[in-house]
Amino acid sequence: MVVAVRIHATGGPEVLRIEESMAQSPGPSEVWLEQTAIGVNPLDINQRKGAVPMALPSSLGLEGAGVVAAVGEGVQNVRVGDCVGYATGPLGAYASARRFPAERLVKLPDGLSDDHAAAVLFKGITAQYLLKTTGQIQPGARVLIYGAAGALGQLMCAWASHLGAQVLGVVSRQASVERARAAGCDEVFVFDAGTLAAQVAEATAGLKVDVVYDPIGRDTFAASLDCLRPRGLLVSFGATSGLPAPVEVGTLNAKGSLFLTRPSLAAHTATAEEYQGRAADVLDAVSSGVLTPRIWRSYALADVAAAHADLEQGRSQGAIILKP
Repeated sequence: MVVAVRIHATGGPEVLRIEESMAQSPGPSEVWLEQTAIGVNPLDINQRKGAVPMALPSSLGLEGAGVVAAVGEGVQNVRVGDCVGYATGPLGAYASARRFPAERLVKLPDGLSDDHAAAVLFKGITAQYLLKTTGQIQPGARVLIYGAAGALGQLMCAWASHLGAQVLGVVSRQASVERARAAGCDEVFVFDAGTLAAQVAEATAGLKVDVVYDPIGRDTFAASLDCLRPRGLLVSFGATSGLPAPVEVGTLNAKGSLFLTRPSLAAHTATAEEYQGRAADVLDAVSSGVLTPRIWRSYALADVAAAHADLEQGRSQGAIILKP
């Protein structure tokens, strides 16, 4: 019997339902994966709430790890018994077992636990493309990273620091400042829309930053623009406070010929080759100690509503995982 989480309507954590179904045989190019750990991400919250539309009823979850239990016709990259992880769709990670495309599985290296794989792959690949492709961070760059004490933010700060950047972090409360510093920030600011730009200017000797990484959205968008140097780049990649309001293109010119982008993980892992390359870079960064998976709390799959509530209310201090 397979236990899975599904939603039949959008809303709060109470819409998450535990359902049972029978095990399935994998189709061509698929595997049957018995899962041991499942990652929880802000995107899951936005999908559950309806901020990211999807057809209903629907499964949830894009990140997990487990053991290959059966392989379908044509599968050559993994075998029965392999320990694997993944960090993209199709939806359905919130389950004890599932069918999954073999080409999107990542073999886990010795020494990386299933729990840590489920905590780091989705967030690590996100950090990888944001830093190395979107922002193309080089030594000497100046970056501003919101959510610096959160699960993704801690990875981004550590990796940006390793790449040689001056890392300025933004957190929502004073209690998170030291955690952001420990993650690799040179300076940490508690968000105040009225003072952030001046604080950033002071910390950079008036230069401001080359790139702002903003997953917050509506509440921070205007302040983020004001933190950029001329021809700087605003990377708006999340919406925890709602989608940013439309911006007049003339505003970008008036503030210094700024660049603005709204990237997605899907667009940066569209092919199996690109996806596997980014995943390999993440695993190398973990192996070398550049990135450290940090699990704040583990929940039983049946307690998924509590996990969502903790993430949504900002109580988590690192990654959250579910255990089937």
